[in-house]
Amino acid sequence: MDWSALSVSLRLAVTTCLLLLPLALWLGRTLAVTRSRGRPFGEALIALPLVMPPTVLGFYLMVAFGREAPLGSLWHALTGGALNFTFTGILFASLVINLPFAVQPIQRAFETVPGHLREAAWCSGLSSWQTFMRIELPLVWPGLISSVALTFAHTLGEFGVILMVGGSLDGETRTLSIAIYDRMQAFDEVGAGIMSTVLLMVSFVTIGVVYGLARRRGVPRV
Repeated sequence: MDWSALSVSLRLAVTTCLLLLPLALWLGRTLAVTRSRGRPFGEALIALPLVMPPTVLGFYLMVAFGREAPLGSLWHALTGGALNFTFTGILFASLVINLPFAVQPIQRAFETVPGHLREAAWCSGLSSWQTFMRIELPLVWPGLISSVALTFAHTLGEFGVILMVGGSLDGETRTLSIAIYDRMQAFDEVGAGIMSTVLLMVSFVTIGVVYGLARRRGVPRV
């Protein structure tokens, strides 16, 4: 069992969820309440990682993270380090590829909130922020739970983009899914099978715990 790879996978999944959830919450609500003509293009941009081949997306991210690219050059100027083949690099890549998994459940949840509830809250003297915190957020809680569960599980299983951006550096970018691939390349089917089972169980338990927390709050699952 490659415990180092499991540690990298869990750290990547947890960090991705923590960083992506606030952005997904803002984007999901904005898309749900906006009726502008540009909304379909925004939704298409967010959903793009779902339909792009991982190798294509990984290639573009790898180029964007290079020191000759604006993003990679700016990062090098600010930190003195690189993005490709680092944990920070695969974290940025994880944020991009998981955007639709985080945003879409939240957007669908906000779309179920009737507009007249917001108007009634405003007429009652609540500010927009108070309406969001006291009226909307409790109603969209199932969407948030689904967002976290999908993002966490997808991060644990992501392979192609992470491999292209981060390679397979032990303790840095080598996730459990990459370690499974390496074991299969070495014809170690037993080792690959053990790690596959661990990855499956961790994903299953994580989703079960998240849905259990949602049930304890007295809200239905989606």
